[in-house]
Amino acid sequence: MNSVWSLDVLYKGYDDPKFKEDFEKLDEAIARTNRFADEIASMPPRDAVLEYIKHGEEDQRLIMRLFSFASLRSSANTKDTESSSVIGRLMGKLSTTAKAETKIKKHIASIENLDEIIESEPILKEYEYLLHNLRENQKHMLSDECEEIMALYDISGGNAWGDLHGYLTSSVTADYRGEKLTLSSVRNLAYDPDPAVRKDAYEAELACYEKIKDSVAFSLNSIKLQVINGTRLRGFNSPLEQVLFRSHMTKETLDALLGSMQEHMDIFRRYMRIKAEALGHKNGLPWYDMFAPMGSSNKKYTVEEAKDYLLKIFRGFDTDLANMVERAFDEAWIDFYPREGKVGGAFCAGLDGLNQSRILTNFDGSFSDIVTLAHELGHAFHNLNLEAHRPLNNDYSMPVAETASTFNENVIMNAAIEAAESDEEKLALIESQLQDVTQIMCDIYSRYLFETSVFERRENEFLPADKLCELMLDAQKKAYGDGLDPEVLHPFMWLCKGHYYSSGLSFYNFPYAFGGLFARGLYAKYVENGNDFVPVYRKLLYTTPIATVEDAALVAGIDLKGKEFWTNSLLSYKKNVDEFERLVKLVK
Repeated sequence: MNSVWSLDVLYKGYDDPKFKEDFEKLDEAIARTNRFADEIASMPPRDAVLEYIKHGEEDQRLIMRLFSFASLRSSANTKDTESSSVIGRLMGKLSTTAKAETKIKKHIASIENLDEIIESEPILKEYEYLLHNLRENQKHMLSDECEEIMALYDISGGNAWGDLHGYLTSSVTADYRGEKLTLSSVRNLAYDPDPAVRKDAYEAELACYEKIKDSVAFSLNSIKLQVINGTRLRGFNSPLEQVLFRSHMTKETLDALLGSMQEHMDIFRRYMRIKAEALGHKNGLPWYDMFAPMGSSNKKYTVEEAKDYLLKIFRGFDTDLANMVERAFDEAWIDFYPREGKVGGAFCAGLDGLNQSRILTNFDGSFSDIVTLAHELGHAFHNLNLEAHRPLNNDYSMPVAETASTFNENVIMNAAIEAAESDEEKLALIESQLQDVTQIMCDIYSRYLFETSVFERRENEFLPADKLCELMLDAQKKAYGDGLDPEVLHPFMWLCKGHYYSSGLSFYNFPYAFGGLFARGLYAKYVENGNDFVPVYRKLLYTTPIATVEDAALVAGIDLKGKEFWTNSLLSYKKNVDEFERLVKLVK
């Protein structure tokens, strides 16, 4: 079994004749797009729409192949300057179509009988949601020239600042007990069974950030100011309003989600207080013990054991999911281990048209790493359920992006808890589950509060690293309450989370809470209905790119705009905390 992924299904390298051929095809596609923009006004409306879809399908797969190859290589090794160069060249080429793309989309959106044309053509009927959204999006488009300028400036603006963050956090080293560790490696020590190791690693991690905090602060300030200016130019009242618009989600749904979380946050604070007391802390849980294992969770897993574990459980849920997981391990879809130059964290990237995904993790052998694999394989399963769509119908929005991944976590964790053979094993599993859900409740809420405060201030002031740390601590205190020790928090969480460093993707925080509670509610339906629910679940995943968030949920009979669904999902964790408290006392 390979420990690194293979990208050969895309290209064998930059000297691969297929890569060179596709790179040349991109120039042809760009020239064709620019010609189409000049000709579209004189074309019959029906022909114009059909041509737009035809070219869009051809170009989508070509662009994604080229970008996927370069970006995946760069993620695996941020010191790969050739990949950075290729990404820059690709972005530069595509920026030359910004003016033409704007002109084309404006023309399509302005066609008076667009609905009639859509109804007359089967292929356009499949793209009904996309074409209607194109019309809505035009309300926030700038002039052709301005769109071109903004695309060009983003290359050396927001994208460049984001690249700087990725480079600095992947290349900085922490001084831990006389040795140099990557940031990913030292952060993984938070799960170590030795409390001295956890504390020393936490202190080494914080000291590590001091080396790069000022440079990264400039990155964050520059990206957020660019976003603020861009949203204003496009007629949005705030970056959040733009995010909700692009997410195809209403503010009513977000308010119901956040309101329910605020009302029931003490469920998770209580868990942290119980854990703190069990570990001998009197003032709440110190940050460095947040991921301290409890029970018999000190077992380390090999990659082969992780594969067997996942397959055993997923085969009981859905055969297609289990088969996909087996392919992922056997066909080198996964880059497993941390190393210098590799980005931290974990992600999954779909390879459109190839019925495959690629997954990056920083596997260290803990049970938490198995859950992370399950999470990322959930994204891959979501991608698998979109393969029947036409090429342009595969882009689901942020809130539903975490549905399948978090659903997978529920499947794994609940099956593991039910099969536990001892109180110590059961304690370890329940504690791991509560760790994860506390992250997507308290930590995600703190990130939402932090990003909100940054946007509120950045328009009128530069936020130096120390101020960003202050805002992060304030957000953590509001979110975690008395669950954590207020004197031992993590002021640099703004620095280590890559989700803040994108000019095109703000507020990638609440979708995790959405996904966590949405998946929890879906899992409850699975428990209630058994295997009869699996086709409904897969239909929901299939629907996500062609419906609003609210309409996709209705496939499973769920109303997202009211608090009832969210509250029921939250309250379901009370019994887990009760059982955690019982087991802590018993195992003691």
